[in-house]
Amino acid sequence: MTVAKKTGRARPHTPAPKTRAAHKAMPQTPQLWKLRLYVAGQTPKSIRAFANLNVLCKKHLEGRYRIEVIDLLEHPHLARGAQIVAVPTLVVDLPEPVRKIIGDLSDTERVLVGLALQQVG
Repeated sequence: MTVAKKTGRARPHTPAPKTRAAHKAMPQTPQLWKLRLYVAGQTPKSIRAFANLNVLCKKHLEGRYRIEVIDLLEHPHLARGAQIVAVPTLVVDLPEPVRKIIGDLSDTERVLVGLALQQVG
């Protein structure tokens, strides 16, 4: 059995000095959530999805979200570009990564996991 030996000098890591100016430069604003809800008209399922999304956002993202509702009956060409295969579908554009949640959003725990606001468990 051959054992490889690592050679070379280890250099100690020295972190960059923290200054007040560097600390102040970091933005402290809350993260904005950009949400797009794709629906097909004013069906009961679409209305429920929008109502459920509003409740979740007000409770968990107060003041940090923007919802855009896209009716695919009025704008069917938008379904292909966004790769929407079922409605209602919630697309979370920000924060990244982009995520999709299909359904009326009534399973609160599943939606919170999908939004990365709660861990699986």
